[in-house]
Amino acid sequence: MNLDVDITMDITVSKQNNQSKEDNVTYTFGDHVHVVDDAFFMPQLGKHRKIWIYLPKSYKHSSKKYPVLYMHDGQNLFHATPPRNDEWAVDSVIDGLIRDGEKEMIVVGIDHGDQDRMNEYNPYDSEHGKGEGKAYAQFIAETLKPYIDSTYRTLSDVKNTTIAGSSMGGLISMYAISAYPGIFGAAGIFSPSFWVAPDIFNEVEDHLSALKKSKIFFVAGDKEGSKMIDNVRKAYNLLSPDTTNPNIVFIEKEDGKHTEWFWHREFVTFYRFIAQ
Repeated sequence: MNLDVDITMDITVSKQNNQSKEDNVTYTFGDHVHVVDDAFFMPQLGKHRKIWIYLPKSYKHSSKKYPVLYMHDGQNLFHATPPRNDEWAVDSVIDGLIRDGEKEMIVVGIDHGDQDRMNEYNPYDSEHGKGEGKAYAQFIAETLKPYIDSTYRTLSDVKNTTIAGSSMGGLISMYAISAYPGIFGAAGIFSPSFWVAPDIFNEVEDHLSALKKSKIFFVAGDKEGSKMIDNVRKAYNLLSPDTTNPNIVFIEKEDGKHTEWFWHREFVTFYRFIAQ
């Protein structure tokens, strides 16, 4: 695939070759992937974070408004040249789906906080430290989303606003749609780290009435371990105990691993689900 580019950035990556060493690699991204801000202020956390945005190719030639998908781990979301092993390449996937007739969406990517990631994506205190996830979710709901809606042509209602992520990003996405069911109408919960924060099940139970009206997509792989599958099934059963709610789905893949290639592959099914 050939991608026009308008972003060039330097990223330091580590490679293992008997010892760690750092090489500077220049990555380029497609011309419809942009950096909103290199240091967007997060008042709830007193930090700054890089924010990315993917705009469908039709955006610059139209006046219409688009649904928005908010995603965590922004560093890994978009297709880069040279390609990276740990990228979701959601822009390339969505471009292909749009060509096949699927709905167009804007994607907003929020960079993780490196060493702060574990705590920022956990709503609860744990052995890893003080949970900052509640403040992080509040940032997305009350600071970032209003900025995106005022700056870009978005469909800002709950039915057109989705949040998604994997691993710890899956955990915080589950929390965000539970805590803000009037803002996020759908969620993608990829291989969530529920075992880190068992209180998430209480969160789901406390908001069952609202969540049963939401669209929630769970996916996990058998090669991620029995605890992963058991926890995801527990959340799914809370939301759809008779397994008949078409808006709550759980996909279990025999070959699924806790890695980006798996989430990249399953993103297609997720996108089609939320686009319905």
